[in-house]
Amino acid sequence: MPPRFAFSIHATDGHARTGTIAMRRGEIRTPAFMPVGTAATVKAMKPDAVRATGADIILGNTYHLMLRPGAERMARLGGLHGFMNWDRPILTDSGGYQVMSLSDLRKITEDGVTFASHLDGSRHLLSPERSMEIQRLLGSDIVMAFDECPRADLPREAIAKSMAMSMRWAQRSRAAFDAGGEHAQGAALFGIQQGALDEVLRHESADALAEIGFDGYAIGGLAVGEGQQAMFATLDFAPRQLPADRPRYLMGVGKPDDIVGAVERGVDMFDCVLPTRSGRNGQAFTWAGPVNIRNARHAEDTGPLDERCACYACENYSRAYLHHLVKSGEMLGAMLMTEHNLWFYQRLMEAMRAAISEGQFISFANKFRLNYLGR
Repeated sequence: MPPRFAFSIHATDGHARTGTIAMRRGEIRTPAFMPVGTAATVKAMKPDAVRATGADIILGNTYHLMLRPGAERMARLGGLHGFMNWDRPILTDSGGYQVMSLSDLRKITEDGVTFASHLDGSRHLLSPERSMEIQRLLGSDIVMAFDECPRADLPREAIAKSMAMSMRWAQRSRAAFDAGGEHAQGAALFGIQQGALDEVLRHESADALAEIGFDGYAIGGLAVGEGQQAMFATLDFAPRQLPADRPRYLMGVGKPDDIVGAVERGVDMFDCVLPTRSGRNGQAFTWAGPVNIRNARHAEDTGPLDERCACYACENYSRAYLHHLVKSGEMLGAMLMTEHNLWFYQRLMEAMRAAISEGQFISFANKFRLNYLGR
């Protein structure tokens, strides 16, 4: 039987690493990008098409799935994998980030977060124990500890207080996960480092998480409006505060150049809604930089979105046709643009894995930035 969870590092180049996470539902090649399937679907994509892009794992959203269709209903229907017809690993977030975004609808105490549903106003308590229970009912392969994600612009005292509570919640998450019986025997639990942009607080958080012990470690509290420069400054120290023999997951990131810079600093896993959301809104990511297909200059362009891309959209359709579909609001436009973006993200991860293995990552990263950003 495949292992419950095993992380192997195959090669390093500077701080960049490439490796494999082995789990019962399949292997995850790192650096890895996880397409976001918020409501049990990667929007505008069929599961086999998501897999065909090269995705080894996708992400599901605890907050949204607990509200609709409901975790208990999901369990009765056989779990998230069977429900959405995805037979490979799924990571579920804890719900903490979504609750943070409901600042006008929630109240935080030591017990957890009481909030009003954005759907119907019904009241719910999301605690470390309930978050673990929901993720168990969903049947996720990688479970995220429950945490609070404070804004980076809060006073340091408030960030320190929030971080300390998240570490107490991490301990409770560990205990509740371990009590999950058969699910705990086959799944993995990741802790989440907090501390905003503060190196000392991040170090305290990392030490607390390592003492509890997790299968992997996430870097939370970034990509929440602090800007790329501040994020990279934090990533100059945050990943290396975490155990080197475990995967490091940067939550909610990001743009292609964000991901390259984060891999350069030692991050292994990523997720972001950007490729799917941008695709639905007419933005494509290419090796030469982003393309707004709505722009009138594409109306008679017979070339593909990206000459270096072998996705279905680039091999079969022109920019002019995609411009027409998106401007007309046709569903096919969102589907083709989304598929292209996910294909591009997975080719980017593939190229980084190869560059690290060959000891050429810095050269690759510099060339990528020159072509993608023009610098």
